[in-house]
Amino acid sequence: MPNLKEAQKRTNKKVLVKENEYFLNDALKVLGKDKKYFIKTYGCQMNEHDTENIKAILEDMSFIETDTMESADLILMNTCAIRENAHNKVFGYLGRIKHLKETKPNLIVGICGCMAQEEAVVDEILKKYKWIDIVFGTHNIHNLPNILNTSMAKKRLEVEVLSIEGDVIENIPVKRDSKYKAWVNIMYGCDKFCTYCIVPYTRGKQRSREPKYILEEVNKLVKDGYLEVTLLGQNVNAYGKDLDINYGMANLLEDVANTGIKRIRFVTSHPWDFTDEMIDIISKYDNIMPYIHLPLQSGSSKILKLMGRRYTKEEYISLFNKIKEKIPNVSITTDIIVGFPNETEDDFNETLEVVNACKFDSAFTFIFSPRVGTPAARMQDGICLKEKEQRLYRLNELINKYSLEANQKYLNKVVPVLIEGVSEKDDNMLVGYTDTMKLVNVEGSKDYIGSIVDVYITDIKTWSMNGKIKND
Repeated sequence: MPNLKEAQKRTNKKVLVKENEYFLNDALKVLGKDKKYFIKTYGCQMNEHDTENIKAILEDMSFIETDTMESADLILMNTCAIRENAHNKVFGYLGRIKHLKETKPNLIVGICGCMAQEEAVVDEILKKYKWIDIVFGTHNIHNLPNILNTSMAKKRLEVEVLSIEGDVIENIPVKRDSKYKAWVNIMYGCDKFCTYCIVPYTRGKQRSREPKYILEEVNKLVKDGYLEVTLLGQNVNAYGKDLDINYGMANLLEDVANTGIKRIRFVTSHPWDFTDEMIDIISKYDNIMPYIHLPLQSGSSKILKLMGRRYTKEEYISLFNKIKEKIPNVSITTDIIVGFPNETEDDFNETLEVVNACKFDSAFTFIFSPRVGTPAARMQDGICLKEKEQRLYRLNELINKYSLEANQKYLNKVVPVLIEGVSEKDDNMLVGYTDTMKLVNVEGSKDYIGSIVDVYITDIKTWSMNGKIKND
């Protein structure tokens, strides 16, 4: 069972690297024979990559993936705890699954991910959703076969959620969603404890993978023909600080660049740990993409202090300008929260001032969402929801203005685009991303899918561009 107090503990206990935790005996290898699975994923890139691991594990057990919930014998929901909206979506979706289970009594239903790590969520499941079969968390994905086996044998709800600081589990299989771009975890957990954030409680303490495992994974991806990797972590800039080997994110970026992979990205960055060495390495290597996601959260130093962000408005702007000056053609995006407890109109206007100063390429913007157990959830809040919604609207108007301006710079220019597939909206169009992470809709043959091509930009929109493949 999850335990909030245990989840927030941080000790000097050595993080173990475990290479042999994932194991299937002969019985587990056929547990899913003639059965289909369906996974619905919410949240961040880390969750998406966790789902890739879960899919591989299930297929090791002979399950077959289906893209319809109705045809599944096993339904898993890989959940996100970062905002209340995601929380509500999960419980709303469970209502649909319950009706399905009433017609398919042998249907197995499970919840995993960050919500499963929350004590209040599991308490609610035990009280109102006893028909669910399995609940497991972020620390024990590798043990899914045993959890499933126990639940199926005993025909009862099986909860296995570990509220621990965590170790590093290597050699978990992966079924990648793309043949051209891949997620690569470089670290797990977070020790920043921003006052609004539940992630340090759901993902455990900061623990970096050893460089050799990361580089082995990237080298294999290069060998398998992958063109792009995204290095993942809750705070990638702090990579290596817990390894005690004098090797940090700048070192890792350089070593990954030297593997020869065509494109390297990384998320998410915390401004506190963004070093000059990182900036120098990014500017030095052409295969490290000139795209930085740099969460601001607020433009008010007072609110930043209440958030526990560890930098001021002025320090953020200074870092932003340094990145812009040293990395040619860099695109910078951000996250912003409005309506943090007792954010005044002046505080909010300071956020607008930073947006006007930085002119971000785009931003993910949210109304503050209190998460049970975090310090911010206990703060007195005198701002009404209507006021928060108005602030979000005003902020988004400004973000949209600068996003369009940033995109307009590409009109009639030729840019490199990794073509990823066919547009969901138009079967005659291809879609891909520039090196600066701009979405491009492209006219061209499907033979271009999985290649980086030069695209002439013909039309600009706020969130995307249209173009033609040069010389096509």
